Amino acid sequence: MRQLIIGFRRFAAAATTAGTSVLVLPYQQQGTKLATRTIASSAAAYIKLSTTCSFGQTATLAQGVKMLDQRKPFTGDFFFRQLLDEQSHTYSYLLADITTKEAILIDPVLEQAKRDAQLINELGFTLKYARKLNTHMHADHITGTGFLKQLLPGTVSVISQNSGAKADKHLVDNETVKFGRHELRAMCTPGHTNGCMTFVVEEQGIAFTGDTLLIRGCGRTDFQEGDSRSLYRSVHERIFTLPENFRLFPAHDYKGNMETTVAEEKRYNPRLTKDVEAFVELMNNLNLPYPKMIDKAVPANRECGLYDIPKEA
Repeated sequence: MRQLIIGFRRFAAAATTAGTSVLVLPYQQQGTKLATRTIASSAAAYIKLSTTCSFGQTATLAQGVKMLDQRKPFTGDFFFRQLLDEQSHTYSYLLADITTKEAILIDPVLEQAKRDAQLINELGFTLKYARKLNTHMHADHITGTGFLKQLLPGTVSVISQNSGAKADKHLVDNETVKFGRHELRAMCTPGHTNGCMTFVVEEQGIAFTGDTLLIRGCGRTDFQEGDSRSLYRSVHERIFTLPENFRLFPAHDYKGNMETTVAEEKRYNPRLTKDVEAFVELMNNLNLPYPKMIDKAVPANRECGLYDIPKEA
């Protein structure tokens, strides 16, 4: 367990990144090495991370650390796997009921369809009931849904009814998708596109936000029916009203981050912590280039990815 030893005038504090306590140690003179046994035996107290201590800047520290407190553990029969397409920086998510082997795959990517199909087969998940869900109609990559329907016969493609894309099943707001005893609730969160949805698994304390809410950012609103005010409402009225300890998983990240929480984004998201007018002004002046794949990806994804898809040998 990694510890960070910090010297103070009267105390030294050792905080773990994985635990839920702060260990307070006696003060040591500068340059004096603290014996290992001292760490174990001479602690004055254990203080919960949510407690505000008296030394400098601890109020801010305690507030920040409290965001990590009481995270929901996954139930023993719930399977979760985060998968990455490096070229488009897209995350896909494989969820399953370990008991029944029924699985769903969120936001698959065409170039990774064989990888995903192989993983599903290796893990022994039931393919007949596997569903491929898209949080929205993507503009930066072609969905793997169509190819996966070839690789895994019986696969059902799913997307929002407001997406304008073809699918075997179109979801409406608050509709649920079941896999085994687990269920996922589809929440309409338009703004990046009209058809954006956030998928919430209440029991596990997680949500998949697509491009609506990214880690310390959000989806752009300058194409594909994007609307900054709608996106702001979607985040503040729907995603930010989830419990603060809910873990959030986006469709993309370009800095190597993998997940965040409702509490973190409400406090630290540089775009969504602004008022609505400041947010709209910011989004109207991003001046970003169009996605390289947009001219090919959007037509393909309207057809559920069945556009120029390679045939399985």
